[in-house]
Amino acid sequence: MVELSVGATWSGLRALHNRINASLERALQRQFHFGMSEFTALCALADAPEGELRMQELTEVVGLNQSSVSRLVARLEQSGLTGREVCETDRRGVYSCITDAGRDVYADALSFYEKTLAGIFDEVEADAELGPLLKKIRD
Repeated sequence: MVELSVGATWSGLRALHNRINASLERALQRQFHFGMSEFTALCALADAPEGELRMQELTEVVGLNQSSVSRLVARLEQSGLTGREVCETDRRGVYSCITDAGRDVYADALSFYEKTLAGIFDEVEADAELGPLLKKIRD
């Protein structure tokens, strides 16, 4: 087996991530009308101790800038999946909170995500270029 350079390995990992992420994005959009960023936000909120995170914490988890996360949270709020609360001890602090409806949708989305991801992995493993890299990561 030929050993890849660090640059080639990184390039392969980026290609693998992009392919999987794009497939997940399309599948989530079709099924739930939201993408990976919204799913990631719901995941983080559902896993948070009180079901809430400061907007800055959510920004770090989702990996988008503050403005993009504000728009993302606004979309989730309009869908009834999250709400905002002002911090009682620091009026400058704003929390995003998952709603009961958000928890229900997240539970459905998580199951769908897991099944879809398994299918995508099966597809990618059959790919001559990316398959060996995914197999190496999974082993």
